[in-house]
Amino acid sequence: MLVAAFMFACMGVLVKLGATYFSSTELVFYRSLFGVWMTYLILRYYRLPVCTPHWRIHCWRGISGLVSLLMFFYCLTQLPLATAISLNYTWPLFVALFSTLILKEHIHWPLICTILLGFAGVILLMQPTLPEDHWVASLMGMASGFFAAIAYINVKQLGNLGETEWLVVFYFTLISTLITGIGLMFTTLNPITWPGLWLLLGIGVTATLAQLAMTRAYHKGVTLVVTSLGYSTILFASLWGILLWNELLSPIAWLGMGLIILGGSLSGFLSIKVNSAVAQK
Repeated sequence: MLVAAFMFACMGVLVKLGATYFSSTELVFYRSLFGVWMTYLILRYYRLPVCTPHWRIHCWRGISGLVSLLMFFYCLTQLPLATAISLNYTWPLFVALFSTLILKEHIHWPLICTILLGFAGVILLMQPTLPEDHWVASLMGMASGFFAAIAYINVKQLGNLGETEWLVVFYFTLISTLITGIGLMFTTLNPITWPGLWLLLGIGVTATLAQLAMTRAYHKGVTLVVTSLGYSTILFASLWGILLWNELLSPIAWLGMGLIILGGSLSGFLSIKVNSAVAQK
């Protein structure tokens, strides 16, 4: 998960740089196109099956993941790197919220409090650091977290069904490539220059490696540990933002990021305890 976190932060850097040459939809298309060919070749090399009986869940995972990715890439082009990634990483809070709504026996107030703590961090992060014209981008950042939570649930379902991380990433990138490719047929594409080409290759490599590492982590690791380590993406992004763009956030913004990390980690821990208690009953 640490490898995935570092690769996701590097991808965020390359997306911000690539926004000079391409639109957000183009960046998602090229990123997905690279990923689908890379994972397909690996599937063929190891003679792993491409067909799956669980295509419905793959479709839901692909569509929800694509919507999240489109919003996230747009957010990256408009906001400071650490801010954009922090808003996207509200997805564990949404996962905990979904779990609370599904468990209709009674309300688990500690879990509700951790969710509120995380969203209080979102308010602190957004209010002091974002001018008025960035509110749309910030809301899209939160929405990307919402759809990422849905994609995460689908990934867990596929892992429980025995689908390999290669196949999960393959179908996600395939669906993303097809849908964004159809959309780009009705727009004017930006020319690919040598600097733009290297950025696209970098986005494809880092994103694919990050997806594979993240999927492997959730398939093999303890969910609480994996989720907590995933927040190191915000730390890596903060360091990149300071080094490359001198993105120095205010103390209140750092406090907001800390509350998001704390709320997300605690919500993951409490969700596991609640689910274990329900299973024992």
